[in-house]
Amino acid sequence: MKIILTEDVKKIGKKGEVVNVKQGYFRNYILPNNLGIEANKENLAKLREHQAEIKKQEDENIAKAKENKEKIENTEITIKVRAGEEGKLFGSITSKDIMEALNKKNIEVDKKKIDKTDKIDSLGEYTVDIKLYQQISASLKVIVEAE
Repeated sequence: MKIILTEDVKKIGKKGEVVNVKQGYFRNYILPNNLGIEANKENLAKLREHQAEIKKQEDENIAKAKENKEKIENTEITIKVRAGEEGKLFGSITSKDIMEALNKKNIEVDKKKIDKTDKIDSLGEYTVDIKLYQQISASLKVIVEAE
């Protein structure tokens, strides 16, 4: 019997897949637990429509991420902070500081997406990676100067 899964089911398939299962398994487990529906013409049409909608949304997200990548890579931000002798900062530059500097340039980025692997705790130039979407990331040049 062909069914459309509405939730992930171990050893059967993932949400949105059309799979074959035995009729008893469907009637006794899948249907009572709302894990799937019968794959008739009407439900298959709804599934195709839903998948097309998801694909359209995915394409829009990718286009927006690529546009943001272009903006970010053509931008460099300068952060002025208090520093002691030999260029050491009082504290360090955080993801929040970088996010706020980008917001001043009208670029919206979630601070959780800023990948700051090296600690920014002295004056100079740094490159910070920002994850925008699944496999799309941008490199931002950050310049730290003394006040």
